[in-house]
Amino acid sequence: MNLYARRLFVNRFNLLMSLLATAFGLFWLAWILFTLFDAGLGALRPVVFAQMTPPPGSDGGLLNAIVGSLIMAGGATLLGTPVGILAGIYLAEFGRRGWLAPVTRFINDVLLSAPSIVIGLFVYSAFVVHIKHFSALAGIFALALIVIPVVVRTTENMLRLVPDTLREAAAALGAPQWKVITLVTLRAARAGVLTGVLLAVARISGETAPLLFTALNNQFWSVDLNAPMANLPVVIFQFAMSPYADWQKLAWAGALLITLGVLALNIVARVLFRNRTASY
Repeated sequence: MNLYARRLFVNRFNLLMSLLATAFGLFWLAWILFTLFDAGLGALRPVVFAQMTPPPGSDGGLLNAIVGSLIMAGGATLLGTPVGILAGIYLAEFGRRGWLAPVTRFINDVLLSAPSIVIGLFVYSAFVVHIKHFSALAGIFALALIVIPVVVRTTENMLRLVPDTLREAAAALGAPQWKVITLVTLRAARAGVLTGVLLAVARISGETAPLLFTALNNQFWSVDLNAPMANLPVVIFQFAMSPYADWQKLAWAGALLITLGVLALNIVARVLFRNRTASY
């Protein structure tokens, strides 16, 4: 076999292995989605959006859990996103010298790889134990600690991809550094930063372990941040583990709602961002 034939064989073999690996991953993804939609669509009825979580054997819905999840995920995103973006800006624009930036990156990597149950236990011992009751506010703090490292990492990486020539051109025109960051580098990297925020939202949308130690659950309607609050991940966990068929159907409906919610959020954000980009 000559050199050309050997290279052609290696190229085709590697291409075949890549296609097989892709098909292998897509097969499991398609199977999961098929199972989720097959079991979830049958349980997704109008009553799911109109009634509270029921006792066993009764008809009910997930209204309180849906609203609770929106409140806690939204609060955690609003709390963690500014902190993560500002920290990412510091690491990318100001943290190229000194000892603080490497230490911050190390702590951020630890938080990024830490199991969510550890974060839940930390908030439980640092907050819940002292106030002596579970609360939605504690759940927001726990989810915000998951949001921050994701946003920090993606913001720093996206800002580092912006060419230094853009910064130098803005500085040559007399722009101060804060204007260079806000009007040049952040604008150039806004797609990546937005992706990081969406990844963080997608991650916290299905987190159960931190909420078990912080917000817990509430069978009734409650929007009080200082009290336990219903949420979809914990309801799905409790209902799926129960022996009651009606609870299991609601668990499938809740899982489908989380999946569709994350998908819709990504689609809307991409469409809005594309329209805004086209207007520049």
